[in-house]
Amino acid sequence: MDNSKNMVKLAYEALEEKKGEDIQVIEIKDISIIADYFIIANGTNSSQVDALVNSVSDNLSKNGYEPKRIEGVRSASWILMDYGDVVVHVFSKEDRLFYNLERIWRDGKLVSKDQLED
Repeated sequence: MDNSKNMVKLAYEALEEKKGEDIQVIEIKDISIIADYFIIANGTNSSQVDALVNSVSDNLSKNGYEPKRIEGVRSASWILMDYGDVVVHVFSKEDRLFYNLERIWRDGKLVSKDQLED
């Protein structure tokens, strides 16, 4: 399994563990140089958003992946975790609906949880 797909799998598992809502993985490597994958999820409140971010950070860190940067932690309404080839977006429910990244990146390819096991 390549590095970026392994990071996606680990982040997905961490989001699932903390009950992240509507976890979406979008493969964007063929349409953008920003990253290979976006992972988008939301929490139901700021405490859950914090827990989701901490879970992703902890799971990736213990597997040797450190972020290039993390932005938005203070607001806890949209946190961007940049791991280079993988960018994790954790939103509050309201901000996710407002920014609608899935619509913006609709030319990307949705990746199912099952596809991460390959």
